[in-house]
Amino acid sequence: MSQPTSFSLDQPYTEIIVVRHGETAWNATGRIQGHMDVELDEVGRQQAASLAERLSRVPEISAIYSSDLKRLLKLLRRLLQPRERHLGDVQGLLFREAAKVCPQAYRAFSSRRTDQVIPGGGESSDQLYHRATSSLQRICQRHTGKRVVVVTHGGVIRALYRRACSSRFRGIILNTSVNIFQISGDDVWTIKAWGDIDHLNQTGHSMSGFGVSKTPSVVSPVLT
Repeated sequence: MSQPTSFSLDQPYTEIIVVRHGETAWNATGRIQGHMDVELDEVGRQQAASLAERLSRVPEISAIYSSDLKRLLKLLRRLLQPRERHLGDVQGLLFREAAKVCPQAYRAFSSRRTDQVIPGGGESSDQLYHRATSSLQRICQRHTGKRVVVVTHGGVIRALYRRACSSRFRGIILNTSVNIFQISGDDVWTIKAWGDIDHLNQTGHSMSGFGVSKTPSVVSPVLT
């Protein structure tokens, strides 16, 4: 991804750099996290260091927001609400065992229905969508015409993609991937970059993501 250019309040949009947290041990083993507060593993700490170094070179960042879960506070300590999607009874289960251990919750978790809630206090995709997009809209109102960084979770990033593209992203959200949204004053959302992990490619640190092997064959392209 090219270096973001300098801009000011004269510009008609707010630029929000949305990044996913680094790898956790549960990411690496395919365990479902949701709201569970899991810390970064060693690979995740290396990824976070590479990401932090990259973001330190981005000019004119007016604010940085982060979820309050440990896997994000290792990198940044300012608060963004809400957290990741609550996944109810499947939280803490391995993907390969969830269907047998909690079949009803797993069917709800796997459902294509966006209004399907998950047993055990879990949320629907629609509930996450409204929380995530309203949070980003509030940030835009607070930092109109500025550049902001938001460090968050894969589920939240999928919800933001859905708002910008009017469709659901079916691919992988890689750990510490960089995704740039530009939101205009009349609430038009555009994706400037998607799934950018150039900071990991340059350092040789492992790529990882929700449900992906350590060496994925396909990486989401940058969008222009």
